[in-house]
Order: sequence, then C-alpha cells, then structure tokens
Amino acid sequence: MAGRDRVAHLLRQLATAACRCPAHSNTYHQGAAAETCTVRSTDYAFEMASSNIRYGEGVSREIGMDLQNLGARNVCLMTDKNLSGLPPVKSVLESLVRNGVNFKVYDNVRVEPTDSSFKEAISFAKKEAFDVFVAVGGGSVIDTCKAANLYACHPDADFLDFVNAPIGKGKPITGALKPLIAVPTTAGTGSETTGVAIFDYEPLRAKTGIASRAIRPTLGIVDPVHTLSMPARVAANSGFDVLCHALESYTALPYNERSPCPPNPINRPAYQGSNPISDVWSRHALNVVAKYMKRAVRDPEDMEARSSMHLASVFAGIGFGNAGVHLCHGMSYPIAGNVKTHTAEGYSVDHPLVPHGLSVVLTSPAVFNFTAPMCPERHLDAAEILGADIRQVKKADAGAVLADTLRHFLFDLKVEDGLEAVGYSKDDIPALVKGTIPQERVTKLSPREHTEEDLSQLFEASMKLY
Repeated sequence: MAGRDRVAHLLRQLATAACRCPAHSNTYHQGAAAETCTVRSTDYAFEMASSNIRYGEGVSREIGMDLQNLGARNVCLMTDKNLSGLPPVKSVLESLVRNGVNFKVYDNVRVEPTDSSFKEAISFAKKEAFDVFVAVGGGSVIDTCKAANLYACHPDADFLDFVNAPIGKGKPITGALKPLIAVPTTAGTGSETTGVAIFDYEPLRAKTGIASRAIRPTLGIVDPVHTLSMPARVAANSGFDVLCHALESYTALPYNERSPCPPNPINRPAYQGSNPISDVWSRHALNVVAKYMKRAVRDPEDMEARSSMHLASVFAGIGFGNAGVHLCHGMSYPIAGNVKTHTAEGYSVDHPLVPHGLSVVLTSPAVFNFTAPMCPERHLDAAEILGADIRQVKKADAGAVLADTLRHFLFDLKVEDGLEAVGYSKDDIPALVKGTIPQERVTKLSPREHTEEDLSQLFEASMKLY
C-alpha cells in the first residue's frame, strides 16, 4: 500500500507541474473536460477531423489498387441511375475489374434521399457481407452510402437511433464501421470530407440527418475529370452549396460560445462552431468560389475552373464539417422538403425538386443581413472577397453590403428570383418555419439568436431576390 501511495503522490505532482502552454499541456484529458464542464456552460475546445483526400486528374483509376491494399473481398459500390452509365462510374468499374476486385453495384440511390430510400440501400447492404463501401456520385450518393455502411455494421439498431435529435435519438456511434471510399462527381456538398448524411424524413416532410465523425469516408478521391459531365445548372447549384458552406461556417457562432459543454469528448458534436482552423479552409474556399465559379458554370470545358471548384468543395467541406453551418442550411431543408411542382433544369429525376444548393442560397441575402450585427467584420470580409468595395463601409452596414453583393452574384448566374419562383407563397411561411424548428443542430450555430417570428420575416424577405 505504501508503494501505491508513493506512485499516486508522484502522479499528482506530475499533473500539478505539467506545462501549462496550450501546445504542450496534457491536461485536456477526459477527466479535465468533465471537471471543466462542471464550472462552465459553454465549450472550451474544438476538434479537427477530416477524411484523407487524394486529388488529381484521372486519379480515380487508382481505386482498384486501393481496394486491393485494403484486402477487400466483397465491395459494395453505390451510385444513382443517371450516373451508372456515365464516365465517372465506368472509370471506377474498369479499375475494379482490372485489379480483380469482387463487387456488387447498387444504383437505386435517390437524388435528395429520403428515409425510405436510405432504408432500401441499408437493406441491400445488410444482405451481403460487404467489407468495403465505395460511393461514386454527388452528396446524395455519398450520404446514402454512409448510412448503408453505418446500419449494416449496426444491424440491431433502430433507424432513428443515430438520427439527429429532436427527430431521432441522436445516440453516439461507438461501433467500428467498414472502410468507405467516396468519389465525388459534383463540386458542392463536400460530403467526401464530412461525417454528415442528410435525408428527407417523410413523416414530417423535413430534412434531418446523421452527424458523427464515425461515418466520414476513409478516403475521398477527388478527380476533376468527373466534373466535366455536370450540366451548367448542376454546376451552379453545387457551387452555391460551396458558397454557403464557406459563408455559414466562417460566420457561425464561435466554438467557445456553443453550449452545452460536453461532459465527455464523445459528446462533442461534429458541428462545433467557427474556430481558427475551419476559418482558414472556409475563407480560402470563398476566395476560390469568387475567382472560378462563374467560369465553371458558363464553360463546362474549362478544366481549370471546374477543377478549382472541385477543390473548393473539399476546402469548404473541411471548414463546415468541423465548424458547421447555420440558418441558410437550416431554412433550406423545409424549402427542399415541401417542394410542390418545381422542376430543376439539368436534373433527370421523376419527382419535383428544388436542388439542395438552390434551396440554400435563396435565403442567403436575407440571412446574412440578419446575422451581420454579431460579427460585422467577417461579413465585410466575405463581401470584399466576393467583389465589394468596403473601404468606406461602416460596420453597421455590413449586412446590407453582403446581401447586395450576394444578390448581384446570384443575378449574374441566373438564379431564380426567390422562393416565389420555385413555387412558394407567403401562405407557405408557417409550414416553412415549422420545418425549420427541428433543425436546431445547425440553426443553434447562428451567431444571432432568433425567434419563430424572425424566421417568418427571413422567409418573407426571401420570396423575391431582385
């Protein structure tokens, strides 16, 4: 016992004498976190997590070797019916065949997935003993594949167990998943970098999702050749998602103002609030969007512009995948989920559709005019990056300047004139607000607190853009 006491005494002395500088301190272990969170209501730390990323023209040809290196014996490849006959899927399949990889293809992914389409993919994944998953497509495909991997590895889980609260139970994911390689074909969602999978929950006609670092892809293979197959409007709407990922994460509530403080690191959310590392990625993505997005939309053969936007999607994905998004995304989910008859140019689907990037960007002028008073410097910085002259602008005018800059940007890219142009009227505002309320995972990261009346006014202000 005397020996144990001496060891305990020495350990206590070491803990007391530990270096206090942030770069070397080892005091932020679980016990310290739990102790800190008993005396403060907001978080004090943030984490940086991202998939491994490989970028290069034609790099998807390497995927067969990657699967060999993983020792894959039975691969599940997921895509959608539109992509299944296009070059991105063909090049991946050729690589698998060339390297002798055994695989099965699931091509029934729904563009803008629902809980039902997720469950169909999960059922497919559960029927086979897949040891690696591959997703070739946009965010819908990658998110569906994440869900299939998750529930195939947790066969006894109820579907709502891992779905974000308050719609689901929001349980932490503690079991190991199979490797997932994502091959994005759009320059928008950044899903190849994040631990987020979004879907429409049909019973409530609202979007929700699963958010956990555990579901992020093992590897994202970013091949700019694949973006050349995107129609112009798909390139535009994908780019708007990048734009808003960058803007929202850069202006999100700071991580050390987010509550509650997690009692255990496993409870720290993937979306943590703006932080010094995410800021770098988000701001850089915004610069790339400002320089290349219009070119990428107007000329599908402009490899420099399209490849730059593909990288911008990755940059913004790393930024918002750790900082989060806020009101534009929170409000977009009921806009997409309550769609009536709108058809989207460039999308070969058999159902009404407001593409995700479009549903996000339509509220952006109103949202950033609303949030600007909480961090006007960042809003002005964003406006300047997007082309505004801010030399004589007062901080009090930051919101109006960024809103006007965004309107000009959207007008140049022929964006529909507000929510009315995609089928909504002022009579729909109560339903849109109701669909936004469950999105607290993201809306609580708004730098400015808001009420239901504030949301109503934001939707009303977004009915017309120009």
